Amino acid sequence: MNALITGLLALFSMASLAETRVLDLALSSADGPVPGALVFFDYGPPPQPVSTEIYQKDRQFHPPVLVVPAGSRVEFPNRDTTQHHVYSFSPAKTFELELYTDRPEAPVVFDKPGTVELGCNIHDHMQAFVLVMAHGAYGQTDAEGRVRIPVPAPAESTMSVHIWHQRLTDNTRPEQHRVRIDQPAEITLELAPEPKADSALDRLQQKFRDL
Repeated sequence: MNALITGLLALFSMASLAETRVLDLALSSADGPVPGALVFFDYGPPPQPVSTEIYQKDRQFHPPVLVVPAGSRVEFPNRDTTQHHVYSFSPAKTFELELYTDRPEAPVVFDKPGTVELGCNIHDHMQAFVLVMAHGAYGQTDAEGRVRIPVPAPAESTMSVHIWHQRLTDNTRPEQHRVRIDQPAEITLELAPEPKADSALDRLQQKFRDL
């Protein structure tokens, strides 16, 4: 009897695995593959919040794009010798960390799903994004612009998927695309040109560079 039960459980497990579907997606643009794009479904089980950080070094945010589950706590340590003033006016999270060195007293809790754009009041060129996710079915494209994501049930042959990249012409919100789940899918995005690197200090940067 035990052997029969074990066999039935194994069959049920195999059937469950067989029903699991995966989105196999490749993203490209006029410049070639698109790495670092966020791809997600807008339903499915919620992911567990995490504690992580975005640090400032060489007058840049690291990483420039952070994807976290809703409810996550993010530290903003300053590893520069200059002060920074980190802020966001995004609807998903409005906050301000006034001029500081080292690290703020408390992390910022990102409790509302959406796209949060970060800036620094002292260094205008500094920019970063926090993508706050309500559901666990998401992933980021690799160096070849590819991503594989388990599809939350109920899965259909054609479904809507959301795509965000910092160089979208409107990067305040993701684009929505219909894709087939039963075969590898390809999507071509229209992206803005890569921003030119500019290390010159503006007047505000010059004023605060030694603080």
